Amino acid sequence: MNRVSSFQNPWSEPDSAPFSAAPLPREPVSSENPAWSGWDVLQIAVLTIVSIVVFLLVIAAAAQRLLYPRLAFVDVVKYPLVSVAAQLLAYLLALGFMVLVVKRRPGSEFWREMRWNWPRNGSAYLFGGVVLSVGLQGLAHLLPMPKELPIDRFFQTTQEAWVLALFGMTLAPLMEELFFRGFLYPVLVRRLGVGGAVLLTAASFGLIHAPQLGRAWGPVLVVFLVGLTLTIVRSVTKSVAPGFLMHVAYNGTISVLIFIGTDGFRHLDKLSR
Repeated sequence: MNRVSSFQNPWSEPDSAPFSAAPLPREPVSSENPAWSGWDVLQIAVLTIVSIVVFLLVIAAAAQRLLYPRLAFVDVVKYPLVSVAAQLLAYLLALGFMVLVVKRRPGSEFWREMRWNWPRNGSAYLFGGVVLSVGLQGLAHLLPMPKELPIDRFFQTTQEAWVLALFGMTLAPLMEELFFRGFLYPVLVRRLGVGGAVLLTAASFGLIHAPQLGRAWGPVLVVFLVGLTLTIVRSVTKSVAPGFLMHVAYNGTISVLIFIGTDGFRHLDKLSR
């Protein structure tokens, strides 16, 4: 036996110290740690709202001057197509600002930071959006619903109905998912945890739609449940894309039902019956 190797230094620390303190358990670290802050989310929200108002006034002034010189400015502002055009431009501006916020950190890629991962079973999420839409429309019939809602003014002509349907299946769900499930949700998770973030994101989603729904609690509740479902999907899948697919299918199902019920948007008066 090698005496040198078998000799143990009495002053060396043993491999296991029975009287040493056990390591403290580490607190679980949230998987949501975005590069942006709550102030960034607030800036995006304020920019979007202010830009909608500004674009609305500018487009209404241009439309009155070029297309409706005999109408009062207040009446032109209320035109659905003017509102959609203003919202379209505001969303594009907000999208550009979102990209700038993400790219402030060197090496950041926008869609990766958004966790925009297309699911392999995308058709399942589309089908889920259809089921969600049909189910909540059934629930809506059991809730007190006003006979007329502010959003109904977007369905006065065939052209307006087509524009709103296309907008509601493309840019509108994209921007809402990017803001609520892409930017807002991970910031809230970091502050409140998953449960609080899911509820607050869904509540914010419902409240932002309240003006379009006359602030009636029945339709607002339905939209809250939509937001709750989409946020849960975001939490479970760790991706924004599945919720976007469900959102598109949800809005698309409503548009298809209206299309069928009004004979191809040609008899929109049936909506009020």
